Amino acid sequence: MPLYDYRCEVCSQPFQARHGFNDPTPACPHCGQAAVQRLIVKAPSIAGGMLTNAGDSRHASKEQLKDKWAEETPKLRKKLVDKLGEDTVSKYAPTLGSGNE
Repeated sequence: MPLYDYRCEVCSQPFQARHGFNDPTPACPHCGQAAVQRLIVKAPSIAGGMLTNAGDSRHASKEQLKDKWAEETPKLRKKLVDKLGEDTVSKYAPTLGSGNE
């Protein structure tokens, strides 16, 4: 089960609670109030595809970024065409090009 971060809206105390995704929000363990706010303290990182770093992550050159874009664009376009169709991709994502340019 995932671990969630909360802050009580009454006593302002932060706390963590482990529960299922569909379980109800827990009450504050400090004061017992049900008025709690879920906090997002960090976002998960996902490796692969366009999120894979170009260069050495923070210091990619313009050329490395262009190369990465040129490498990933056809893959992305193919996935979108397979899922949505050529007409939709051409209409809503024209910057992906058709590969015939």
